Amino acid sequence: MNESNTTVLVTGATGFIAQHCVVLLLNAGYRVRGTARSATRESKLKATLAPHLADGAAALDRFDIVPADLTADAGWAEAVAGCRYVLHVASPLPRTPPRHEDELIVPARDGTLRVLKAAAGAGVKRVVLTSSVAAVLYGRDRSRTFDESDWSDLNAASIGAYEKSKTIAERAAWDFIASLDADHPLELTTINPGLVLGPILDQDYGTSGEVVKKLFDRDFPACPDLNWAVVDVRDVAAAHIAAMTEPAAAGERFICAVENHSILDIARILDKHFADRGFRIPTGKLPDFVMRLVAVFDRTARLGLNDLGVKQNVDNSKIKKILDWEPLDLEEMVVAMGESFIKYGVVTPKS
Repeated sequence: MNESNTTVLVTGATGFIAQHCVVLLLNAGYRVRGTARSATRESKLKATLAPHLADGAAALDRFDIVPADLTADAGWAEAVAGCRYVLHVASPLPRTPPRHEDELIVPARDGTLRVLKAAAGAGVKRVVLTSSVAAVLYGRDRSRTFDESDWSDLNAASIGAYEKSKTIAERAAWDFIASLDADHPLELTTINPGLVLGPILDQDYGTSGEVVKKLFDRDFPACPDLNWAVVDVRDVAAAHIAAMTEPAAAGERFICAVENHSILDIARILDKHFADRGFRIPTGKLPDFVMRLVAVFDRTARLGLNDLGVKQNVDNSKIKKILDWEPLDLEEMVVAMGESFIKYGVVTPKS
């Protein structure tokens, strides 16, 4: 399929998931326009992408960056102009809890609506929105398996600011689509990943990579009882591209994750593959009260408290069936992230 005349907008193009989306799109022959808060990041991003492109510099001729920020209207009309598809990947994802939840909720919700309004006005065919399992299973009884019909409970005492931001932003997106005239051409699909692991393409490892970095750095003396539905970033990007063109994906949500795994599962894989390279990975079990104590002083650790002692069991049969999605396993994604952390100097062995 020759898509050389089709332009795809990827918002937040410098981010972890977005970079992988851009690589897949360029390798598939699309023209790609990315957004970033500043166009000055274009040269650095091109240098990051180049080694992963099938035809290198030639592919980069089909890629450019335009400045646009989720918190302002300026730039979005220009960003979507001439685009057939939009992958709205950009969203605030903090390394530490915000001082007020609106620091995440407002830009996530309003930024999503800015992108959708611009897309609707420009005649875009489909927007694929990066949501999260954070919009599916938080504030709920975790003793069951969740699917795409489930939504996080915004009124639950246990739900955090990030989970609220993803839930509110996705619900606002679906409400916007429902408000359009019945014959309006704009379609929406959402991809709801779990904890995203896999290879980084530069030194920026995103918030998802904090789990692996903390294990490498031995920030915990042992492994807390944390569990997540996990997914490789390459599989998340592939799901976005498939959802962009698959007719049956219009109007659908897709949980994008494999089965629940614990931080101890991740630690044991890191220990197996990297212990002989100078890394002392903690593989014991940390009592819950110690994790809560650590979180008092470590604001990044505080983000995990809503997952302490509970699992994320999700049903991924829908994405497998409709998008023909075949995900990588935990070991592949953990080792790939670890190798890339070493390659880009995110972690180094300690004496």
